[in-house]
Amino acid sequence: MMTVPIDIAALLFPLLVSQTYWRGTLVNAGLTMTIFAAGGLYQARRHVSILDELPSLTGRLLASAAVVAIIAAERHASVEYVGNFMRGVAISAGFVIMGRALSRALTILVRKRRWVEHNAIIVGSGPVALELARLLRRYPQYGLRFVGCVDVSAQQDSDTLPLLGGLTDLDKLVRVLKCEVLVIADPDCPESVLMEALLQPRSSRCDLWEVPRLWGSRSQGGYPDHIGAIPIVKVGDISLSGPRWAIKRASDMLFAGLALIMLSPVLLLCALATFIDGGRGIFFYQERIGRFGQTFKVVKFRSMRPVDETESQTNWSIANDRRVGPIGRFMRRTSLDELPQLWNILRGDMSVVGPRPERPYFVEKFSAEYPNYAMRHRVPVGLTGLAQVSGLRGDTPISDRARFDNYYIENWSLWLDCKVVLRTVAEVFRGGGR
Repeated sequence: MMTVPIDIAALLFPLLVSQTYWRGTLVNAGLTMTIFAAGGLYQARRHVSILDELPSLTGRLLASAAVVAIIAAERHASVEYVGNFMRGVAISAGFVIMGRALSRALTILVRKRRWVEHNAIIVGSGPVALELARLLRRYPQYGLRFVGCVDVSAQQDSDTLPLLGGLTDLDKLVRVLKCEVLVIADPDCPESVLMEALLQPRSSRCDLWEVPRLWGSRSQGGYPDHIGAIPIVKVGDISLSGPRWAIKRASDMLFAGLALIMLSPVLLLCALATFIDGGRGIFFYQERIGRFGQTFKVVKFRSMRPVDETESQTNWSIANDRRVGPIGRFMRRTSLDELPQLWNILRGDMSVVGPRPERPYFVEKFSAEYPNYAMRHRVPVGLTGLAQVSGLRGDTPISDRARFDNYYIENWSLWLDCKVVLRTVAEVFRGGGR
């Protein structure tokens, strides 16, 4: 929490001396902080040391200064002007390093005095968990207060390792013990069982750290983290919440709002064509499962009329149904029938990109058959998705779809959403729909 404001103050310090180079100073500050963020210099760490951080910090400061120097030299022919400006950049870089050193020293101090510490539960009960618990008890500078372990079996095997309960008790224990951090240390369970426990409402809000299973090998990161001699990595947001969720939601609302305005003539033509094809009732409403298993009504242009509600909820595909007329078939092939879902996106029922929204009958069926299927409901369902643009539409393996959906969730970025949307547009123009 201290790092960002200290860096900003250090990078803007030259403005206190002179406002002559205010534009260049602001550009340098913005570029430097962007490079720092991209390099992981604003991520939470358990082992804090300015000496560990210094090589990465110095390299990024030099890279930022080089870019700014090139821009300044292109804009100003005066060597004296550029030289004076770069002196200010060098001074601000020195203050950044000094500020970081002071903030790191202060962080270690408040942790050692236990003024700042977070309750932590270790998920696992083997030798690695035992050693990790010992280190957290002995060294408060990691900022974690060890409160106990959970594992698949709730039986107490050791007098030195308090086993609080099984994985099924994790969500309740997080609430009772006011736990803020979970550390995964080689639990004795399959990944699907572990993920089910971690995705419970309270557990999913905790910071998640993990001891790599092959932790005897050298870390590939240039700035690794550790507790004692045990390497530890911060696991990304497994439920897409916090700032990343705010960014995704804002981009969804912007995209859906603009699309509804720009595509209003197309929507009107589709509505007219649907009316001509089958009369009144141009919209088709169907119950689907969204984020965290909540139900909502998805809206689409009608391409045919089901016999009854049971057929609507349990019929897997109507791609070859003779009741689908030529207009409905064209709209399905070009995905025009799904454009009204832009309204679902504005309401927050759906996202532009996400797992395919499925009906309750099939969600229950597939969740029982495929262990990783239910995990895809960590995020809102989408108008389009990575699985769909990867050829997994219609009658394709559900296990493959679930893998693509979970890969998307665990590797989400705004650029990944942009790539999926661009590939979707290409699919629409190729007529690669259902």
